[in-house]
Amino acid sequence: MGISTLADGLTRGAERISGTVSETFFEPVIRIGVTGLARAGKTVFITSLVANLLERGRMPGLVAASEGRIAAAFLQPQPDDTVPRFDFESHLAALTAPAPHWPESTRAISELRLSLRVRPAGLLAGLTGPRTIHVDIVDYPGEWLLDLALMEKSYSEWSDATLAQMERRDIAATYLAQVQTADAAGTWEEPQLKALADTFTVYLGAARQKGLSGIAPGRFLLPGEMAGSPALTFAPITKPDRPGRRSLWREMERRFDAYKSQVVAPFFRDHFSRIDRQIVLVDALEAIHAGPPAVADLQDTMTEILAAFRPGRNAFLSRLFLGRRVEKILFAATKADHLHHKQHTRLTAFMEALTAEARARADFKGSETAAIALASLRATVEETREHEGETLDCVRGTLLGPDGSPGKQAAFYPGALPDSPASLIAAARQGHEAWLDRDYQIMKFAPAPLALKPGMGPPHIRLDRAAQFLIGDRL
Repeated sequence: MGISTLADGLTRGAERISGTVSETFFEPVIRIGVTGLARAGKTVFITSLVANLLERGRMPGLVAASEGRIAAAFLQPQPDDTVPRFDFESHLAALTAPAPHWPESTRAISELRLSLRVRPAGLLAGLTGPRTIHVDIVDYPGEWLLDLALMEKSYSEWSDATLAQMERRDIAATYLAQVQTADAAGTWEEPQLKALADTFTVYLGAARQKGLSGIAPGRFLLPGEMAGSPALTFAPITKPDRPGRRSLWREMERRFDAYKSQVVAPFFRDHFSRIDRQIVLVDALEAIHAGPPAVADLQDTMTEILAAFRPGRNAFLSRLFLGRRVEKILFAATKADHLHHKQHTRLTAFMEALTAEARARADFKGSETAAIALASLRATVEETREHEGETLDCVRGTLLGPDGSPGKQAAFYPGALPDSPASLIAAARQGHEAWLDRDYQIMKFAPAPLALKPGMGPPHIRLDRAAQFLIGDRL
């Protein structure tokens, strides 16, 4: 086992050296990871980003585009033959159809390569011609990213922490009652294991519906072809004093370790460890709407996510011999078009406060981080209304029905975010179950019909600034 692991590491090291030399001296590659928790808008972000890099009329915040130095942009086959291609064309067709609809959400890893022909700036402008820069975009579910934190935990540590968390949540009552009747020191049968895993999975789904973010193991809700496999059939239980070799506890422990070695580790080795830049999309408005417990859980999740990264600067020698490190990490609060632009500064401030501890850790290790409020595809317009003597800054759009179909047009006022996000963070950390002095509402909007002119990508909010942060320095 050790020899095969060493050989595999040496082989991958040689491949990495070859790839790094090629990228450095010939056609540079920027590998961007795009992740976020469920319904954060990863698919729409990538679709709109690529469309707006192909047609750059709405990208003034991307300096190379505003200076006219991007001579051409075109899609190419992604470099990884074993990774599915991100279906850009189908997703864009969904957003630009006569009756537009949101595309299917991310359920597995995918990749897309966009190549840019860029003219150099400054002193090199008159000495060299355009060069090709490849932007590889890797899309993966945020729930998988949370699994990386499991690599540092034993089954006993994970079980204790998970059960302690569940004891504070009403939605876990059914599973906790089931665990109490399980004999962790006794022998096991497959139906018993499956029943515990199924009930635990139901709890994870309920936690996600409640707006909670720290949902791990992430593959339980997105199992794909591994559904029903032993590596995805375990759950947290209390460790007995003397668990026997054939006890329920030992079998749960074995399957937890298999999940780490057979599912989590390959993802880190093959995909995650090769990322240069990262954007983490966050539906912050959904968490605020769900209440203080959801905000507290989201803050903990952001810290967990940062712990999974390997921040630092991608010096050539460190990339050559030690593997890539994430140079830049952008935390983006999505769906900014659900708020009037006057509140966008407050949404950004909330995102900064939410990730302050996590970003401080990354900054300390040499990685550049930032927070932003954006809308990958603008689905609303702004308007001002008078209501009971007050002037309300509203947004108007087409509401989504319960079945996902578009409904009627409506103007919506979600409530005003506080000037300082400290009040929201404090209420969350103090364990409040609801906001004491206000109520924050959200609505779900359908995409607006688009009539794109030549040279213009889909309308957005600050997508160009996000692109500048992620790739601007390399253009």
